[in-house]
Amino acid sequence: MTTPAVPSTPAAPGPRDRLLATAERLIYASSIQGTGVDAIVRESGTARKSFYLYFDSKEALVAEALRRRDDRWMAWYEQGTLASGKTPAKQLLGMFDVLREWFTSDDYYGCAFLNAAGEIKSPDNEIFKVSRLHKERLLAFILGLCEQAGAKDPVALSRQLLVLVDGAIAVALVSGQPDPADDAKNVATCLLMAAGVS
Repeated sequence: MTTPAVPSTPAAPGPRDRLLATAERLIYASSIQGTGVDAIVRESGTARKSFYLYFDSKEALVAEALRRRDDRWMAWYEQGTLASGKTPAKQLLGMFDVLREWFTSDDYYGCAFLNAAGEIKSPDNEIFKVSRLHKERLLAFILGLCEQAGAKDPVALSRQLLVLVDGAIAVALVSGQPDPADDAKNVATCLLMAAGVS
């Protein structure tokens, strides 16, 4: 008889992971410019030499932290959207319900990628490029649902829905209310009807 394997205890995050997690949290809650390397190192409980061991610059750290957030956020949003309805049409509307849930969370500070792009402004900057990639991934996900739903012009519809998603995110941040998700969903309903999606 074979002895069952004892489940291993997950290893504690190493210095690189702690730096990335701390950078993401502090920058999202504050800003890139308002968060110094010293604060990231201190809050992460790592030595300053760890920062220089893993990253060439603060920009490199921030860009990598945003890449990790992109992967995690997209996985959460896609899963929530796909679980929100049984058909692509219902999922396209359900994605606004997923946003509403996010807007009511205690740590909602808007879109980290719009915030970062607004701070950086330069399209050649690596942080800006990560922000653009995030929006391209989000658009591709919405486009896939529009195609599955049989929209007459899925490319145009997906771009319009992305505007509604980002608009709701921005208005929810400024207003401090989750209602922009409902408003965007109502507009999306009209867009879907006009696109031949029912």
